[in-house]
Amino acid sequence: MLSQKQSFIKGAILISLGGFISKMLGAIYRIPLTNFLGGEGMGIYQMVYPLYCILLTVSASGIPTGIARVISSGKAGAERQAFRLYGAIGVIGTILMYFLSAPLAALQSEPAIKLCCIMLCPSVFFVSVLSIVRGYFQGKGNMYPTAVTEVTEQAVKVALGCALAYAFRDNLAIAVASTLFSVTVSEVVATALALIWYLKKRSRLPLFKVPSPPVSSIIKYTVPLTLTAIALPAGQLLESIVAVRFLKEISGDATALYGIFSGCAVTIINLPVSVTYGLAAASVPQISPLAEKGDFDAAKGKAYKALLITFAISAPAAIALFAFAPYAVKVIFSSLEPENKELLLNLVRIMSVNAVTLSLVQTSSACLTALGKPIKSTVTQWVTAILRVAITAALIKFTSLSIVGAAISANCSYLVATLINFWYIIKEHGGRKNENNADWFRKFARRLDRKS
Repeated sequence: MLSQKQSFIKGAILISLGGFISKMLGAIYRIPLTNFLGGEGMGIYQMVYPLYCILLTVSASGIPTGIARVISSGKAGAERQAFRLYGAIGVIGTILMYFLSAPLAALQSEPAIKLCCIMLCPSVFFVSVLSIVRGYFQGKGNMYPTAVTEVTEQAVKVALGCALAYAFRDNLAIAVASTLFSVTVSEVVATALALIWYLKKRSRLPLFKVPSPPVSSIIKYTVPLTLTAIALPAGQLLESIVAVRFLKEISGDATALYGIFSGCAVTIINLPVSVTYGLAAASVPQISPLAEKGDFDAAKGKAYKALLITFAISAPAAIALFAFAPYAVKVIFSSLEPENKELLLNLVRIMSVNAVTLSLVQTSSACLTALGKPIKSTVTQWVTAILRVAITAALIKFTSLSIVGAAISANCSYLVATLINFWYIIKEHGGRKNENNADWFRKFARRLDRKS
């Protein structure tokens, strides 16, 4: 029963519910975490994540949507090729994070970051494997495993992270590193659950072996999606370096200010965005078969429907964020000092519009992938990532806005990304000219096929 394909709405609800519960647990997690670590500890916590997210993006982030696109278009066995390819990349990512821990600590002038990176690095491999299994089931139209594993990993992280942060609360560096170690443990548990699910599904397949599709059919989608996804953490890494360095010129608590922005305000904003994640994931198996057959009018009709539903959900959420921001700040981050609470409230209200724009970017990027044009969303994300870093640097350096400049920068960049993706979808017609954009990915993938 759990392996049956769901309808678009049911699948979207399942994965959105899982994502929302996961994000809600993450938000609740910030209450004790902020109590134990304080603003400085949260700043260190957030300064580690950009490097982690970059490596995670290379080894995992493009996989679920890419594998789902390949499998939903009728190419069975794609996950077996992905296990070999991205399993190896996940190992490399883990090793890289280990060896980059010391240089990152030196670059950000924060010695505690080295231990934090070491505690977190094994999860790069496990998330890559977990993402393949999620993509396999999403391609089959079954969103249940994704929802369950998301909640599982978050629940383990919250329970173990709180216990470790409390146990080591007298040593800030060890406390932060321990909470990041809980992330690694949570990914191990979720990956084990996903693999058990996958192996049970595989045991019910026919006795004859289904030939795996060529590596090129996987790389055609996962590489552009990886380049798309890496833009956000790469931008965040540069933003964290630029913002903290410029903030230190005007404030003695630069790390804490960045922690309030990235670790607190963004956490609240991402809550409604997680609800619309299901629409993005469920859109791919709905749109991609139509695009594969060349029926782009029908495929774009599905994309417009997904975008309209996304807007209908995210717009009221943005209004609610603005109106109820004081209550969210009071409940989730009650331990913050009064002046920090006031700053956080201001940041959340300024960024509340991102509940709409970020949700639309998320869904529109998935629609472009389902239409067979993932490179277009790659261009969008990199343009806006560069724009975001530039605006953040300018507003903090040359105005009196301080960390509020980073919030305004986020608003501008996500709005630009939304408009660019909309323009791409409207103009898409499935012509040969657009297909040529991905030729160099295909040529690279064919070389891998010949070698394998």
